Amino acid sequence: MAGIYIHIPFCRQKCYYCDFYKTVNTNQTDNFITALKNEAVLRKDYILSEKVNTIYFGGGTPSVLTGDQLSYIMKFLNDCFPVSPNAEITFEANPDDLSKDYLELLKNLGINRLSIGIQSFQNEHLKKMNRRHNAEQAIHSIENAASAGFSNLSADLIYGLPGLYLQEWKSSLQQIFRLPVVHLSAYHLTYHQGTPFYTWLKKGTLKELSENESIEQFNFLIDEAEKAGFEQYEISNFARNGLYSKHNSAYWSGEKYLGLGPSAHSFNGNSRRWNIAHVEGYIRGIESNTSWFEEEQLSEKDKFNEYILTRIRTRWGISVQEIEKRFGLKYAGQVEKEAAKYLFSGKMKENNGIYTLTRKGLFVSDDLMTDFMII
Repeated sequence: MAGIYIHIPFCRQKCYYCDFYKTVNTNQTDNFITALKNEAVLRKDYILSEKVNTIYFGGGTPSVLTGDQLSYIMKFLNDCFPVSPNAEITFEANPDDLSKDYLELLKNLGINRLSIGIQSFQNEHLKKMNRRHNAEQAIHSIENAASAGFSNLSADLIYGLPGLYLQEWKSSLQQIFRLPVVHLSAYHLTYHQGTPFYTWLKKGTLKELSENESIEQFNFLIDEAEKAGFEQYEISNFARNGLYSKHNSAYWSGEKYLGLGPSAHSFNGNSRRWNIAHVEGYIRGIESNTSWFEEEQLSEKDKFNEYILTRIRTRWGISVQEIEKRFGLKYAGQVEKEAAKYLFSGKMKENNGIYTLTRKGLFVSDDLMTDFMII
């Protein structure tokens, strides 16, 4: 099985925290979609005719595209790749784009999973982030999506925002759990260089939350999600009734995926490839079939580090038996040696040779990952 990721780089306006590649010049959409089709044709052998089990439209803001544009994309994807009839097809959308007509259009195109960028239910914080929607639109977008027949609904929230009080975070979580969502992605704000938030932080016009406040909000997230019947299956992802994101879970389990569009990444088990983060350069490169991507071949050490980086974040953890089978006794011994100190400190637990993070370990997951990796 394999997955396809499509990066739609267009936004109507830029959020102040976001460092994903995007542009507000939506006049380029038609030329971009032509290039996207040509890239699909050029790269249809990348995943070696494996059945495509997931398709994910990310961005940017995929919901800036029209019905005709999306229909065209879906057609050439099905023409170029063996897409499973039961494939999970996820579409990221902004709440204010999800009119009843647009929802019906998405449903008719075969999109069966929506990921809605809510981020907050407080208008003050939405405005601070430069989001286009308000809290009322956020609520209605989920309700309307459910009414349109979408049962696999995911929402994004952000915590750790400057000036976000615990009571406000509690209110956002209570609101999301009252709505018909089956999946929640909740991320702590990161100040990425090049974003307005990063600039304002360095200038002192934004004040970062304290570590204690961030930990308190993360703890509250885990507790409230559990009460609402959501399982934490990855550091930032929660699902009801086992309705994990199949696409993202495939990333974490090391399955192959093809990335189409500017800045999209691809992985086939032996190499990693990434497209340039520039719409015009991407279009020119596709037209001439030159210089629109970079690529690296993965060494055994790279593959091991990749395994650690992706698996340790999840409920499935890192398996000594799997590491021994794939990488040999030396790597398995390295894992057992490192894990011993974290078992002792209570940051990890072990069950039948599988090591997973405890809640205590979740708070230091980045440092812990680095210790397991071979530099």
